[in-house]
This record gives sequence, C-alpha cells and structure tokens, in this order.
Amino acid sequence: MKDRLFKISLIATCALVLLIMGGIIYTLAKGALPTFEEYGLGFITSSDWNPNPNNEHYGALPFIAGTLITSTLALLLCIPLSFPIAIFTGYYFKGTKVASIISDIVDMLAGVPSIVYGLWGFYTLRPIIVDLGLSQQGFGIFTASIILTIMIIPYATSLSSEFIKMVPNDLKEAAFAMGSTKLEVIQKVIFPSASSGIIASYILAMGRALGETMAVTMLIGNVNLIPTSLFSSGNTMASVIANQFGEADGIKLSSLIAIGLLLFFITVVINTIGRLIMKKLKV
Repeated sequence: MKDRLFKISLIATCALVLLIMGGIIYTLAKGALPTFEEYGLGFITSSDWNPNPNNEHYGALPFIAGTLITSTLALLLCIPLSFPIAIFTGYYFKGTKVASIISDIVDMLAGVPSIVYGLWGFYTLRPIIVDLGLSQQGFGIFTASIILTIMIIPYATSLSSEFIKMVPNDLKEAAFAMGSTKLEVIQKVIFPSASSGIIASYILAMGRALGETMAVTMLIGNVNLIPTSLFSSGNTMASVIANQFGEADGIKLSSLIAIGLLLFFITVVINTIGRLIMKKLKV
C-alpha cells in the first residue's frame, strides 16, 4: 500500500508540472490571441511600436532583437571569464582553501538580487561608459550586456566547476601516467568528459540572461527601436513588459502578453538547440 501511494504521489506531482506548463501556455496564448488576429505574423516582423490611439500599431521585432543581442553578447563574454574560474576551482586547486573561498564567493554572487546589480551598473558602470566616450548617457545594449555578463558568470562557473569535479580520478591519473601535462589532461580528458554538463551550464546561463528584467531595464535605455550599434539604446522583451504592462490595456496589453509568449518559445528553442548539440556530441 505504501509503495502504491508513493507511486501515485509521484505521478500526481509529474501531472501537476504538466498542468502548470499547460496553464502557462494557455493563459499566454489566450491573452496574445487578439494581437495575432489583428496583425498576424507581421507582429513578429514589424518594428513599429506606436501606442498613439489615433494610429495604434505594435510590432515585437525591436524587442526580439534587443533580447537576442544582449543575451548572446553576454554569453560570449561570459565563456572566457567563467570557464577559467571553473577550471581553477574544479581541477587545478580542487579541495584547497582558496578554491573553497572563491566557490563561496561565486555562490554568493549568484544569489544577489538583480536590482542590486542594476543599481551597481547605474552608479558605477554607466559613468565609466560615459567617461570612455562610448555613449553620451551611458545607457545602451553594451552596458546592459556587461551587467548581464556579470550576473550569469556565477551560474555558469558554479555548474561547470561541479561537472569538472565529477570527472573520474582514474581517467586523469591514467592520462598523467602516460606523460600528459595538466593542460593536455584538461583538453583531452576533462573537457570531453564534462562537456555535456558544461554546455548545459551555459544554456542555463543564457536562459537567465534572456529573462532578466530589472537590471536590463535600468541600463538599456528603454527605446522602442532596433539597435543600430552596440552602444545605442534599445529594449528587451522582458524590459518592455516591465516598463509598460502596468498602464497597458486593450490591444497594447495583448501585444505585451504576446511578447511574453514569444519569449517563452525563444527560451524553449534555445534549450532544444542545446539538447541537440549535446546529443550530436554524444555526451
């Protein structure tokens, strides 16, 4: 009887997860339906965002572009910064006091609220951008990407380090016995063995960047235009929803919900691509 009850509870929990997922998709799709009925797929390809009641029209392209540019740039900047730290704490200095301290700091940074990163970026990073002459006001795609990079480094580092630690010692010792250097062990043993987990850690980090709201909202400039350069202002899908949802109604509200639905599917697509990459590598 206990086994049957336990099995039923497991099935019920899994069914609840599916129900929640289905409820999210249904709610977003229902709210976004008026927008797609009004504009069709042109909503995705249009760059016009005009809330003027006399000429009201909405398009999601500027926000899709802003989201993909900031998240991709943040990921590209994150990889060369986070991977060495993961190697340091997970292999070179594994088990040492210094590695433990660095790991604790990384874990602590992962728990810092995004609004704190936003405030730090606003009062520290933005003036630096202005002083360097990269932007007159310091707001823009590049500034938002830098703060996103800082925010996702702890996620990528912590997870990658754990997967590196999980590589069996027998494999590393066998490589050393054959005369391999530490660098060769990393290249030919650790990375191939842990690559599946490392890729997964960066996919999760990018998912964090895609959905970030407050820090990006404070630094990106909040302009409803497609960015023309890394130092021009823009908007992301999450930031435009945060900025305009409270005062929206009618077709504008539906358009913001549609943007949320698109963000949901973009996240699903990126996770799916990541899974296909891992499957292709057979790791």
